[in-house]
Amino acid sequence: MSGVNIARLRLRNQQIAQHDFRTPAKLVSHLGAVQAQDYAGGKWAIGLRLPNASEADIEAAIAERVIVRTWPMRGTLHFVPAADVRWMLALMASRVVAGSAGRYRSLGLDERTLERGGEALAIALAGRRSLTRPELYRALDEAGIRSADGRGLHIIAHHAQKGLVCFASHAGKQPTFVLLDEWVPPATMLDRDEALAELAKRYFTSHGPASLQDFAWWSGLPLRDVRAGAELAALHIDRMRINGVE
Repeated sequence: MSGVNIARLRLRNQQIAQHDFRTPAKLVSHLGAVQAQDYAGGKWAIGLRLPNASEADIEAAIAERVIVRTWPMRGTLHFVPAADVRWMLALMASRVVAGSAGRYRSLGLDERTLERGGEALAIALAGRRSLTRPELYRALDEAGIRSADGRGLHIIAHHAQKGLVCFASHAGKQPTFVLLDEWVPPATMLDRDEALAELAKRYFTSHGPASLQDFAWWSGLPLRDVRAGAELAALHIDRMRINGVE
């Protein structure tokens, strides 16, 4: 298989060269996750993969809580299916939290401070409230937790990765945050093996042809987990060797 053919297959599977889905929810579910560090760019990434999609369609999918923007993997914002957000966070975001220990120390965010920050966020957002980032920073400051120098954003991201908060609809040009459990209905949790298998199936069917190393980079998971996921999803994945690479 030539490099050109690999590229053509990837463009098809990633829904750029063909459109098999009609809604943002089904597209994002197919892809597993859509990078959305830049909000407008994330919406474009969904829109270009749907026939006749409008920005309003994507905003509606967010407002209707079928796709969610949060930090599920690599410490980077993505759109993910609302039904899958909890098991994705449990599988991938926990590694990011563990890997952030040094950064937390440099900001003076010890375990107790992060815990108190989560309590302040939970109180501020309780009752299905949605607040902007500056409003949450004020809530932290009023609780005696300094939000300046990047501490506020790290506290919010930490508790998004832990499954406490997530993004909601924008208020004008400002992103807002809500409590995840108040925003997203309960859904079936997958155990670790089920989650690895499901993630591998979605990645290789939507991004392939791809290697295990590609999957490891995309997910942020170690190669041992990537290999396990591919084995668990073996019935859904075709294997071939191209220039010596599986």
